[in-house]
Amino acid sequence: MNMEQQVEHSHLQIRGLSLHVAQAGKGELGTVVFLHGFPEIWYSWRHQMLAVAAAGYRAVAPDWRGYGLSDQPPEPEAASYDDLVEDLLAILDALSIPKAFLVAKDFGAMPAYEFALHHPSRTCGVMCLGIPFLNGGSSFTSLPEGFYILRWREPGRAEADFWRYDVKRVVRTISCSSLGSEIPIAKEDQEIMDLADLSTPLPEWFTEDDLAVYASLYEKSGFRYPMEMPYRSLHKRKPIEDPKFQVPVFVVMGEKDYVFKFPGVESVLKDGIMEKFAPDLKITYIPEGSHFVQEQFPDKVNDLLVSFLKGHPVSA
Repeated sequence: MNMEQQVEHSHLQIRGLSLHVAQAGKGELGTVVFLHGFPEIWYSWRHQMLAVAAAGYRAVAPDWRGYGLSDQPPEPEAASYDDLVEDLLAILDALSIPKAFLVAKDFGAMPAYEFALHHPSRTCGVMCLGIPFLNGGSSFTSLPEGFYILRWREPGRAEADFWRYDVKRVVRTISCSSLGSEIPIAKEDQEIMDLADLSTPLPEWFTEDDLAVYASLYEKSGFRYPMEMPYRSLHKRKPIEDPKFQVPVFVVMGEKDYVFKFPGVESVLKDGIMEKFAPDLKITYIPEGSHFVQEQFPDKVNDLLVSFLKGHPVSA
């Protein structure tokens, strides 16, 4: 069976919005919920969904509110990470899932960590790719003005930049500029879209067909909400007082992921800081892995993921 035959799509009415959810597998051994980042959607997890389904789990991959095939919130500027945590809880309730493993990437890691801290009885374990637990976030004040997150925080700036091109080129530029180990930073007289090198071919693991799927979903959703969540909502996040994970936490980082250069990230991972918050912590590095490690090296990530799941069997 190909992916189209194995993945089922539905919409759930969640807190006043219709959210799109992709699912695969029967779930004899438990449920795994996949939480995407930007510029991604449920499709980013296609390889992992089929792997966990084949291993006996139920895979559930929603499009966050404002992303992909999910509804746009009526007030994008009111975006908050609390909404994502509440949406996740409501999705579990709507699907009658008592507890689940959370697998998250990029900004999806933040609500995953927060959900696990606030709802340990609903969480079997957390595996996050590319983002360790940074309580309260990372300060970007030491980075140049042209740093993409600082640019995209400015209301209207990204929208004006993106508007110059078709959606496919925007998605391609954002994805390709995130593949290297250097942080995407524009010069003073540049916008982020000007960083594109269209002569660079797509990597073999990210085909024109894959790009077309991403582009079609962003054509539907647009970029208005994705700029609010995550970038213009980061400052609203507040540190959790004395956070302590009661569930196993697994962080997987590509060694060539540019996020390593974000202030505080390497220290949290390599100086034992995260272990203070997560007593049951495992950290694994994938050589040559980029910020899209789950698509770049799906077999490696799938092996790590299934091993993590099997190592923490869900009690009845």
